[in-house]
Amino acid sequence: MFPELIQFGSNFTINTYGVFIAIAFLAGVLLTAKLAEKDGLDRGTIYDLCLYMLIASLVGSRLLLVITEWEQYRLNLKSLFSIEFLRSGGVFYGGLIGASVASIFLMRHYKLPWWKTADACAPGIALGQFFGRLGCFAAGCCWGKCTTSWVGVHFSARAHELTGVPIDCALHPTQLYESISTLALCLGLLLLRKRRSFDGQIILAYFFCYAAIRFTIEFFRDDPRGAVSLFGAQSQGMPVELSTSQLIALLFVVLSGLSLWFLRHRTSAKSEVASSEIAK
Repeated sequence: MFPELIQFGSNFTINTYGVFIAIAFLAGVLLTAKLAEKDGLDRGTIYDLCLYMLIASLVGSRLLLVITEWEQYRLNLKSLFSIEFLRSGGVFYGGLIGASVASIFLMRHYKLPWWKTADACAPGIALGQFFGRLGCFAAGCCWGKCTTSWVGVHFSARAHELTGVPIDCALHPTQLYESISTLALCLGLLLLRKRRSFDGQIILAYFFCYAAIRFTIEFFRDDPRGAVSLFGAQSQGMPVELSTSQLIALLFVVLSGLSLWFLRHRTSAKSEVASSEIAK
C-alpha cells in the first residue's frame, strides 16, 4: 500500500499511518463532544477529558504490546526507548483498557456522570477505529493470513521493510474487515442512542459488539501478537490457543453482557417503583 505519504529529503517522512491516527482522534473527539453536548455535558470539559484519555490509551497500548511480545523486548530493553517503539501503534485493547481505567478518575475529577459520558464516547471510539484501521492497512501492519480468495491483497516491498508483512502471497485484508465493521458499529450505536432506555447502554453495547467483531477477525490475522493456551487443551494433537486480544474479547463479552443485564434490570426495577408511587 502506501506506508509513507510524503518524504522530505532522507531524514523526515510523514507516515500515512500517523496521518490516519490523527484523523481518527480528531473525528472521534468531535463526534464525542457533539453527542455529549446533546446530553447536557460541557463540550470544553469533554475536550480536556479526551486529551487525557488519549495519553492514557497510548500508555496502555504500548504496555500491553510489551507484555504480549516480552520475549522480543527482553532481549533488547533499549528498544523500549527508541523512536520506532514510540511510533508503533501498540495493542488496541491495551489502549482501551488504559483509557477506561483513567476515565474513572478523570470523570470523578471533572464531576461527570460516568455512564452518560461513556455513552457519548462510544460512537466516537468506533469512528476512530474506522480511520485507525485504514492507517494500519496503509502501513501494512496487523496483516491477515494467506488466501486465494478474491479479497486477498498484496502489500508493497516498502511495507515489508517497515513492518515485516509477507509479500509472497495474497493476504486477508483484516485491517479493512475491522475498519468496515467498526464503521457499521458506529452507525448502529448512533441509532441505538435514539432508543436507549438507560445510561450505560451504548458503551456496554460497544464493548459487547466490538469484542465479538475482534474475536472473529483474529482468526484471520497472522501477525505476531501473543497467544494463550486454553488450559492445555488439545485439538487433533495441537494445543488450542487464542490470541491475547481474543482472550480479552471474551472477558469483555462476559463482563459487558452481565453489566447490560444488571443495569437493565435495575432500571426496570426503579421504573416499577416509580410507577407504583405515582399510582398511590
